[in-house]
Amino acid sequence: MSPFSPGPSQSGLHAVPPKITDAVFDRGVPADPKGPSSGAQLKNPDPDNPFSFASPEILIKSEELLSLVFKVAKVGMAILDKSFRYLAINQTLAEWNGIPAEDHLGKSFHEVLPDLAVVLEPQFERVFATGKPISNLDVISILPHQSEPRHWVDYILPIRNEAGEVEQIGAFVVEITQQKRLEESLRSTSDNLREEKRRQQIMLEVSQSLTKPWHPQRSFLQVSAFLRRILRQEYAALALRDESGHLVRQAMDFPLGRNQEAGEEISTSSGARALQERASVILSSSDMQASTPTVKSSLMAEGIKSLCCIPLVRAVDSLGVLVLGSTRANAFNDEDLKLLNQVAAQLTIAIENARIADEVQQLRRRLGQEKSYLEGAVPSALQHGEIIGESPALQRVLALATVVAPSDATVMVLGETGTGKGLIAQMIHRAGGRKDKNIITLNCAAIPTGLLESELFGHEKGAFTGAITQKIGRLELADKGTLFLDEVGDIPMELQPKLLRALQEHEFERLGGTRTIKVDLRLIAATNRDLKKFVEENHFRSDLFYRLNVFPIRIPSLRERREDIPLLIRYFVRKFSAQMGRVIETIPAETMEVLVNWHWPGNVRELENFIERSVILSTGTALAAPLNELRSETRNEQDNSSLVQTEREHIIRILRETRGLLSGPGGAAHRLGLKRTTLQSKMQRLGITPADYSSRD
Repeated sequence: MSPFSPGPSQSGLHAVPPKITDAVFDRGVPADPKGPSSGAQLKNPDPDNPFSFASPEILIKSEELLSLVFKVAKVGMAILDKSFRYLAINQTLAEWNGIPAEDHLGKSFHEVLPDLAVVLEPQFERVFATGKPISNLDVISILPHQSEPRHWVDYILPIRNEAGEVEQIGAFVVEITQQKRLEESLRSTSDNLREEKRRQQIMLEVSQSLTKPWHPQRSFLQVSAFLRRILRQEYAALALRDESGHLVRQAMDFPLGRNQEAGEEISTSSGARALQERASVILSSSDMQASTPTVKSSLMAEGIKSLCCIPLVRAVDSLGVLVLGSTRANAFNDEDLKLLNQVAAQLTIAIENARIADEVQQLRRRLGQEKSYLEGAVPSALQHGEIIGESPALQRVLALATVVAPSDATVMVLGETGTGKGLIAQMIHRAGGRKDKNIITLNCAAIPTGLLESELFGHEKGAFTGAITQKIGRLELADKGTLFLDEVGDIPMELQPKLLRALQEHEFERLGGTRTIKVDLRLIAATNRDLKKFVEENHFRSDLFYRLNVFPIRIPSLRERREDIPLLIRYFVRKFSAQMGRVIETIPAETMEVLVNWHWPGNVRELENFIERSVILSTGTALAAPLNELRSETRNEQDNSSLVQTEREHIIRILRETRGLLSGPGGAAHRLGLKRTTLQSKMQRLGITPADYSSRD
């Protein structure tokens, strides 16, 4: 039975009743052994086409061979006439088409596969018209019973009759869907590998760049330039948290930005969400439309259509945020986030290392300066917490100091010069909770007014002429410890508000600096002035006075505790004798009496210096004190007192005559030949008040 007999054959080939071509297929009778006429041969066979037969008659001589070819599982075959009707089709192609083989026969190609006919029928016509086969025809289609596109390679061969005319065509179809998918997979893998290699190269360059010393703007511009080679961003910024937790832009790369200030709004406001969530965030145009009006306007004005915000995450918190912006919509994807998270991790390490290095450097400078600021060795008596004296007045002072020491309350130590205010301050510090930290001392009267602010708060390099290096102030040095401001009454009025703020808020800025420095310290102040009177005369701010006068301790003068003078004399004699290698065994009674009765205007300091001079002058075992100096000083003081009283009375008399008018042509200053400010200074020194000259007409 011929494969083209009516009905299905056992070979898997299905054909219509009419014969295909007598010259080619002999209805069960083998073809002439000499082969068909030359018109049945394919001319110019394509060596790359597996179906370009040089002698197709060999195939059609044997029904068994032809049937075998039609049964090939991976090749679909069909024969069509000039009307593109199916004359024969094998089972493989019928299954691909999703229609039984019998249902193909007699139907046109368009009836079976209308969508595919639009593509292939022009090719069929071409083969009929030219008589030339078509090979390697790529076809992508979704067949009616399939949901995904399939890939095919079609081969269309002309079949000639005895006259050499193309009477039919044979279609051979090979499915290459898996091959195409494999090629796509390989191509995608290759592209991914190339992209990954590029990203790894970028990471290497970023890492190498960040190994250099960190400089916010310069270093960040290098990192942004590396990222732009892949991400093509138009905007990049780095914002870090300040001490208050707010984002502050540190560096920006916005070469095409029209308004550079808008960049700060973009980086700080848009990065807040990523910083809060500690997770990378991609913002689309709609997300940015929902931003605050200020940010929205700045984004729209600069043409930014997509943002990517990556937090710089540390173990316990977030250091800041890296923000990239693009004028392209949906410019960033999840793969970009992987790269940017790696870059953010490198930035975090570089910034932390730079901060640590800076802190170490500052600590070294601070320790070096602390050595020069710290006071010298404490006398042996004070090392054991002992202050010489047994008088009730001194014991009351020591009791108050013991009570206030454990707290962090501000202490105001009052007393005349030389009474030992600094020793009481040190005692309070050593007995308090900050005893393991430093006590930093600043004598406000010993430093020129112009330099006092720098000594207190420090200054940055270049803050003023002569500021060639950065200087750490006493407030910063006293952090976690105690600050002792001696002679606080000499702080000028213009500096007092800044000191008050530093004490009240525990923060300040160095001269020439913008960074707020927070400190935690205990303050002990001392003065020999009457600050209440200064406040009344508007020479000292009342708010600063009340801030300092939390726990006042008044140290009695030496003349108020004369019973302590013998103890002090003995202590100082032993101290200086040991230092000088002298042996002093006795103190004459006359000497002791004079020293006890002397009023000691310089208090303990004056007594200490006098005893040191006495030890130097002593050549024997008895203390040879120069008592004549005291007697001479008494006479001079009496004379000076007389002159001072005379001057005071003269000024009061002139003030009464001018009815208290100080300046002007008829004022007291003009009549005395003095400047108004000089007269006011004299009145303050002599204790002249309005009550002294306004009681009389």
